[in-house]
Amino acid sequence: MKLTLHIWRQSKRSTASDFKQDGRMVRYELDHVSPDMSFLEMLDVLNEQLQKKGEEPVVFDHDCREGICGACGVMIDGEAHGPHGGTTTCQLHMRSFQDGAEIWIEPWRAAAFPVIKDLMVDRSAFDRVVQSGAYISVNTGAPQDANAIPVPKADADKAFDAATCIGCGACVAACKNASAMLFVGAKISHYIHLPQGRVERDARARNLVAAMDAEGFGNCTNQYECEAACPKEIPVRVIADMNREFVRAKAKEEPPSTKRVGGDG
Repeated sequence: MKLTLHIWRQSKRSTASDFKQDGRMVRYELDHVSPDMSFLEMLDVLNEQLQKKGEEPVVFDHDCREGICGACGVMIDGEAHGPHGGTTTCQLHMRSFQDGAEIWIEPWRAAAFPVIKDLMVDRSAFDRVVQSGAYISVNTGAPQDANAIPVPKADADKAFDAATCIGCGACVAACKNASAMLFVGAKISHYIHLPQGRVERDARARNLVAAMDAEGFGNCTNQYECEAACPKEIPVRVIADMNREFVRAKAKEEPPSTKRVGGDG
């Protein structure tokens, strides 16, 4: 296969106010691409050729290359992770493209995900959201047997649907508002259907939503682009779970003090 690649090259870290800072699309011609290569293997081949020419290779993020870690996400022809649903970039193969195709490759575009360099973005905002409350209280010591706490299958299935989130950020990249509600909803929905997650239930909903807002993610306007882009096909019902849990938690908060200040006169 012969391909024409248009790749975003950016040498300096972007800021929240300017996430296209000092960047531009650069055109590359690549021959002899095997249709059995993964998309990332194709980028590896390009980088080998660039290094042989004494040029700087394209920086992109990756780790497991098995669709598990969530590190590899890029926009391919305007779609998060490329043209196939339920697929991460590392699972995408070049047979998905025609010989002679032109492919446009860009990083995630979101103020909360500043570009570090080229196609690599900083997704530590997700880490800070998780740290704010996406955990459960457990006792140390020997683990319990898997069937020690019975969980109805319907609840277990809902929890597992949400637990498959790999935190890649495709939902944010696909949303016109750069909303992280599918991600946060998945973290909340994962735990509310399991008895082990109910200790921090109210605090989790309040803290995760507050952290999400503090990081600068946008709001959901029900376009469902997040669900379509999610490589793990997490359903948008987790956003409804998040909203319901947040309202429930806020309703249980103690109202602000109404004590009068000053005398009775």
